[in-house]
Amino acid sequence: MDVRRFRGDLRTLAHRACIGDGDEVKTKVLATADVLVGLYKKNLVKINHSALELVCARNLIKRGYEVKVEHRLDGSLVCDVFGAKGEGTLIVEIETGFIPPEAALQPAAYARSRIASKIARYSRFAGKFALGTARSYVLDIPPFFITPAGLRTSIEAEGIKTLTDVYYSKPPITIPELMRARVHSIFVVDVDSGTTEELDPETYMRRASSYSGHHYNAQGLYVNQ
Repeated sequence: MDVRRFRGDLRTLAHRACIGDGDEVKTKVLATADVLVGLYKKNLVKINHSALELVCARNLIKRGYEVKVEHRLDGSLVCDVFGAKGEGTLIVEIETGFIPPEAALQPAAYARSRIASKIARYSRFAGKFALGTARSYVLDIPPFFITPAGLRTSIEAEGIKTLTDVYYSKPPITIPELMRARVHSIFVVDVDSGTTEELDPETYMRRASSYSGHHYNAQGLYVNQ
């Protein structure tokens, strides 16, 4: 564990991201970096994930949010970035595209299951829920979560539940949770420049489809066209 390098990397990134920002924003972003350093000392975070969190946090801080990273929501659930502004709250879950060895032969299915699980589990804890990811990774979001809740069907929800239960069944995600879950925006994070672009899910999905050439049904299953 190289704490000195971790701290140096995050502080370098914080200064890069805050070019042109006022002193208050810079101070809060550097304080967020220090929180991540403390968590790294406990072996709770990694540099690639923390870099995305820090750049995303800077975006929210600049917009007037009070931001916490690795914020506990309940007894077992910890979100990556939590922002509060007035009476509004926003959760951003960072997705790096990590695939564990046990899912090496089904990486696409694992990725869809992981994303679906995050949306279902976290979105109920805040007024708005967003996914954050690097520009170099394309999120594979089941269209079910972008469809307005009133237009979803229980059959579609069962399909998503089957998808999530393969890898995320403890505790199992319920149909009511799925019917209410929603992703409001996508934060595309460019660590190289320290900048963040926020997109609505529909715009992101159109871009993602053009990148991958893949098309999925509401249950997140690949459709061969």
